[in-house]
Amino acid sequence: MKIAIVIEGKTEQAFMPALREFIKGRGAPTTAQVRSYPSDGRIAKGQALKRLVDGLLRARADYVIALTDVHTGSPDFADAADAKRKMREWVGTSERFFPHAAQYEFEAWLLPYWPDVQRLAKHNRGVPGRTPELVNHNKPPSVWLTEIFEAGKSGRSYSKVRDAGRILRDNDLTVAANACPELKAFLNTILQLCGGVRLE
Repeated sequence: MKIAIVIEGKTEQAFMPALREFIKGRGAPTTAQVRSYPSDGRIAKGQALKRLVDGLLRARADYVIALTDVHTGSPDFADAADAKRKMREWVGTSERFFPHAAQYEFEAWLLPYWPDVQRLAKHNRGVPGRTPELVNHNKPPSVWLTEIFEAGKSGRSYSKVRDAGRILRDNDLTVAANACPELKAFLNTILQLCGGVRLE
């Protein structure tokens, strides 16, 4: 079983080791392979996404999942439902393609681990709301992370690659999934495809 995940870039790439460990812990067979295909900051749109997905399905993947942020820096999507609908329209009705979206961006899935963020940033700033996926375009999660790091005593700014990986490395993804419905849907798609135990 080979699953190709088309992702946007550096932060999502840092997510992959934690994702693989999570899938293994949910009983996925060792033969299941989950490989990421990073884009240059955002995934392709329209016919370009269709060509990419079709190419992956022809060449090396049993299934393709596309994961995009809603907050892309331009008004591509209104929300996660709109992003998934548009990706489905672009790619077509293939039963081997599954669109998913982070509402509003991947960093929302780090917010449930705010105590770890505080520890790394060396600052006690409060968590930006109780519902991570509602932290939106007006001030997206990555801005909150940048601000706490720059205000803290860590002496540095938030780094997508370094800090996302460190936050996720020692935490259970179930915690974030229980706080973030879009993450849970994404994880359950992968678990269902590779034969792991779905999250309730």
